[in-house]
Amino acid sequence: MSGTALDVALAYYQAWTNKDFERAMTYVADDIVCDAPPGRIEGATAYRDFMGPFVQILEQAELIAAYGDDETAVVMYDARTIPVASAPGAERYTVENGKIVRSRFIFDRAPFQAARENATSSSRAASPPNSKLVTAR
Repeated sequence: MSGTALDVALAYYQAWTNKDFERAMTYVADDIVCDAPPGRIEGATAYRDFMGPFVQILEQAELIAAYGDDETAVVMYDARTIPVASAPGAERYTVENGKIVRSRFIFDRAPFQAARENATSSSRAASPPNSKLVTAR
């Protein structure tokens, strides 16, 4: 693979936002290092484990801006996911030999945490604690 960092970043973005995660991973180096809100993620396998679940809940993404040169690129977007209607994110990539070797991923975890908490409290309300299933005989 070749091209500028911006070309690679946009190809990666187009692949994962179109739910072609396997293609997206072809732009990721085996030894990628990603710094994201949950912490440092090292290696393609760990990166796959991090991004894969997000791609599964993705409904749509809107590209806001993309800038770059031969070695670095920044892609900013707003994602609509199943639990969160608006999840803006930005990623700064370093690309070597057509592969993303480094990513600095910025997004707000709070809306996802709130959605998890709402889902948990909703499921508790739907099934009261200590309830027993009674079947007719």
